[in-house]
Amino acid sequence: MQTLESINPATGEVVGRVEITPPEQIARVVDRARSAQAAWGALSLAARRAALSRAGAIFEARADSLALLITCEMGKPIGDARGEVGAVAELAVDLQEMEAALALEILEHGGVRSTIYRDPFGVVAAITPWNFPLMMPHWLVLPALMAGNAVVLKPSEETPLSGQAYADVLNEVLPEGVLSVVHGADAQGRALVVADVDLIAFTGSREAGKHILKSASEGLKRVLLELGGKDPLVVLEGADVRAAARFAARNSFRNAGQVCVSTERIYVESAIAPRFIDALVEATEQLTIGDGADPATRVGPMVNARQRDHVRAQIRQALEAGATLRAGGGPMEGNFVPPTVLTGVTHEMAVMREETFGPVACVQEVASEDEAVRLANDSPYALGAAVFGPEERAHAVARRLSAGMIGVNRGCGGTRGAPWVGARQSGYGFHSSRDGHRQFAQVRVVTS
Repeated sequence: MQTLESINPATGEVVGRVEITPPEQIARVVDRARSAQAAWGALSLAARRAALSRAGAIFEARADSLALLITCEMGKPIGDARGEVGAVAELAVDLQEMEAALALEILEHGGVRSTIYRDPFGVVAAITPWNFPLMMPHWLVLPALMAGNAVVLKPSEETPLSGQAYADVLNEVLPEGVLSVVHGADAQGRALVVADVDLIAFTGSREAGKHILKSASEGLKRVLLELGGKDPLVVLEGADVRAAARFAARNSFRNAGQVCVSTERIYVESAIAPRFIDALVEATEQLTIGDGADPATRVGPMVNARQRDHVRAQIRQALEAGATLRAGGGPMEGNFVPPTVLTGVTHEMAVMREETFGPVACVQEVASEDEAVRLANDSPYALGAAVFGPEERAHAVARRLSAGMIGVNRGCGGTRGAPWVGARQSGYGFHSSRDGHRQFAQVRVVTS
């Protein structure tokens, strides 16, 4: 039996182990899921909601232990980990939205009546990342189950214990076999994609998404992809500079920058650039770096040494190419990278072109909003963006950006009910919202 070790990135200690699923066994896991799906899919929406809603109290009862597990597995500050568990525990509201989204519709016109049903696909493969090890499975698994599908979940090999803990809670309220977990890395992911699944829901890197799409095309399987980001922030003359700087520090360094909508590129009009940079450096230097288990910590470690080295290499290459280090950059032991502010960056540098996924804020001065828009859109990624400035002008600039989600004088996350959506090579399909929930169901129209 091969096992997968989960390592605490802050301490190097082993958190726990899970048994690796041999790739050749994954087809049988999918077959068992398909057998279990028939009875689950035959239940009414109300019955499925009633069953799943019982998991909320279990998540609440285990909130402290689940939060600590997240922190130990991937380094997230404990306060942020508690927030993640709390959001998952509020699933009753999510389930109500899903039930409404999936309910049948009746259309009548000219004496003809059409009933629109939203039926299960069958078996959904959910492949999720490590940076939000409860929330990311939750966004994919819960709507898939609510739509009547069976699910085979492959959590990240970096956070297998958190993924398993999430599934364990749901399996306390689900019929046997409706939700299964497979553990492993690339080989297990490839085996799951080529298995007899009907829909593949994936959150992760752009390159992995390309491989999944290519493999899924052989069977014309439905695919939902949320891929990487290289989010820009545009700061216009007339903006509340301190508010913009506080947002930049928070959104660049939250979760050590390991967030798909982290601010990685900042374009500031020249007239206010010195004040903005000074305020950003000040906010950055106030952050406490350390083990996420310490309540005082605001920035934890990179998830592993590979990610740490990737971030350090981008910083080093930018400095060698002429960027200026304004904060951070000093050596730290282990998997830590101090929150770093770079100025004098250009689009010839990898740190402004390639996804960093680390605590690095890059500031480039621009002469006009036209230049800011051109540079912000100069990327294959288009997940989130933000614009700070006078309200009317900032709205006008926001409408010129290519991202799927744009915040004006705030982050890009929308109100409840708004979809989480990328554009360009940041993926397609939606998370959350009526439209997102409906993607986990096959539409059938019966007309009489």
